Amino acid sequence: MSEVSRVIPANEYQRSRWKNGLGWTREIVRVPDGDHWDWRLSIAEIERDSEFSIFPGIDRDLALIRGNGLRLRFEDGEVAELAPPHGRFRFAGERVVTGELVDGTTHDFNLMWRRGVIETELLHRPLVGPMLFFVEPGTHWAIHLLSGQAEFDADSGLPPLWTGDTALLIGDAGRRRYALQGGGELLAIRIREVEQE
Repeated sequence: MSEVSRVIPANEYQRSRWKNGLGWTREIVRVPDGDHWDWRLSIAEIERDSEFSIFPGIDRDLALIRGNGLRLRFEDGEVAELAPPHGRFRFAGERVVTGELVDGTTHDFNLMWRRGVIETELLHRPLVGPMLFFVEPGTHWAIHLLSGQAEFDADSGLPPLWTGDTALLIGDAGRRRYALQGGGELLAIRIREVEQE
């Protein structure tokens, strides 16, 4: 990966139309940058019931971060509900699905990754003291601060995190530890490159 560890302030997210043109998203990052990315983080702004875009070969994890709930109605009859405060659901990007608002607009954190190339784990955690994150070649973390404020240890060289910001902790040479402290709650996304045979 050509990325380096950094903090992306919320006001730098790129707002754009969904691939199918039926909604808006604020893209946080895509790696690598370009159309053929391996993983991508964004926040979908859902203002009305809408069919989602189709992403062949991509898996998705969707987490409610603002609003009164979102119902995912799949073409095969499955229904999943993202209930407040932070309901989430993981599904294949090929599946045909409509998002139905339960009661008003929602904002939904959207993790997407290329199947067979990347493995991910999305965790919702309170931040009530120090948290440690370890990165190494092929393993990275993305930290999205849902509320509050936080800062990394001085050795990290990273600026503080404020509500809505995202830190990317990118593994390069060797193993490195990042210590984060503050107060609030966050989403922590572990991203690992799958070893290709």
